[in-house]
Amino acid sequence: MDGKSLMIRIFDIFISLIGLLVLAPLFIVIMLIIPLDSRGCIFFLQSRVGHLGKEFRLIKFRTMVTDAQSRGGLTIGVRDSRITRAGRFLRKYKLDEIPQLINVLKGEMSLVGPRPEIRKYVEMYTEGQKQVLKVRPGITDYASIEYINENEILGKAENPEKTYIEEVMPAKIELNMKFIEHPTLANYFRILWKTLGRLIF
Repeated sequence: MDGKSLMIRIFDIFISLIGLLVLAPLFIVIMLIIPLDSRGCIFFLQSRVGHLGKEFRLIKFRTMVTDAQSRGGLTIGVRDSRITRAGRFLRKYKLDEIPQLINVLKGEMSLVGPRPEIRKYVEMYTEGQKQVLKVRPGITDYASIEYINENEILGKAENPEKTYIEEVMPAKIELNMKFIEHPTLANYFRILWKTLGRLIF
């Protein structure tokens, strides 16, 4: 691990710990609301492809009905009937992503990096696109900021799966490379700040 990577890892751990402590009351409230809204587990765990192609279990708050995966793959915005009432609110403000701070602490993710995909889509990557697997996946990056309303974009598409594979995924990977090619602390904090700004405003 080089100097820049080590510093980013240190900030990942520090910010994630502070984040979990500060957000603990909200964390507890969400854990109470989810089972009141729909039956099932509080958390949603899904296998994703991480650093160097190694799979890990991504942690999110559950925002869909329990059998959602058997009823389709991609989430397609407001017209997706699998999303619960509480889930719509959590997704709108990205609150369902909070548990991923645990993934960051475990070293499976970074705060900043390309969003981890499921194996199905990773197998469609070209050799050039596989460059995103050389770094830890992240909670946010330039692609996450640009496509913060990705679900709504797919919801308007005639064929969401085709649109994601042929348009959205390649565009996001291209944006991923902006940080991968310049993984500086300045870019790291710039992305975190921009993400916070998008979520608030």
